[in-house]
Amino acid sequence: MSSIKIECVVQENCKIGESPLWEEKDKSLLFVDITGKNIYRWNSLTKDLQSVSVDAPVSSIALRKSGDYMITLGTQFAALNWKNKSVTSIAHIDKDKPNNRFNDGKVDPAGRFLAGTMAQEIRPAVVERHEGSFYTLFPDHSTVKHFDKVDISNGLDWSLDHRTFFYIDSLSYHVDAFDYDLQTGKLSNRRHMYKMEKEDSIPDGMCIDTEGKLWVACYDGGRVIRIDPETGKRIQTVKLPVDKTTSCCFGGNDYSELYVTSACQGMDEAYLSQYPQNGSVFKITGLGVKGIPPYAYAG
Repeated sequence: MSSIKIECVVQENCKIGESPLWEEKDKSLLFVDITGKNIYRWNSLTKDLQSVSVDAPVSSIALRKSGDYMITLGTQFAALNWKNKSVTSIAHIDKDKPNNRFNDGKVDPAGRFLAGTMAQEIRPAVVERHEGSFYTLFPDHSTVKHFDKVDISNGLDWSLDHRTFFYIDSLSYHVDAFDYDLQTGKLSNRRHMYKMEKEDSIPDGMCIDTEGKLWVACYDGGRVIRIDPETGKRIQTVKLPVDKTTSCCFGGNDYSELYVTSACQGMDEAYLSQYPQNGSVFKITGLGVKGIPPYAYAG
């Protein structure tokens, strides 16, 4: 077993760093700062960091088959043109809830973009409960609402056979599983798959590896944990030098590097002096596992 190495690759004080996404063609890592209203692109070869600022909280970014990117911005699914730094709205949801915003989102293997909402945070991880809902944006730009009464819609990914969808509503302290119909995009048979341990704290972003195991970033836990969905057991813990770990994705040449985002919102000087790297992006190597490339939105 090679030794695990953790390095800070993007020293940026993101308020809420989230949604890391590897883009193979430029060997780049994309990520967002939700309340900082910024989208970043870090080139792993040149170490160049570019950014695009937007006018609302931006909570997730995805690849798009036709080029450029999709984002969740406020309560809209939108297209982002990186070169022009321009945003085009594709679909607007939760219009009756002006206090809501999107949170985590990801594209499924059929090219649909799934994302959920939440109420704006009163302070980190403190929200008005049950205000969020969960949606799919189809390639034809239509949307479907799957369920509501969500607290903080978070991590999502699919099993390797695409028949199970994994999902986190953070304040439930569980990772849930659904049966997933890839033909139609329908979700059914929701069940708890993993219950967080006390020291894991709040489950946040999530991704899957090529062995079908899930990696979950633990907000307040300062770690990513690896879970076996078959047994519902935690099989590995990797601690980071920050405590507000928010999300993770695999990237690098062969998808063997795990990138982890973090947050520093709501922290005073004393807290930040204890965790000065909160808000930065980390790269973990030597895990001995690989991830799978992200899917691109088909619309």
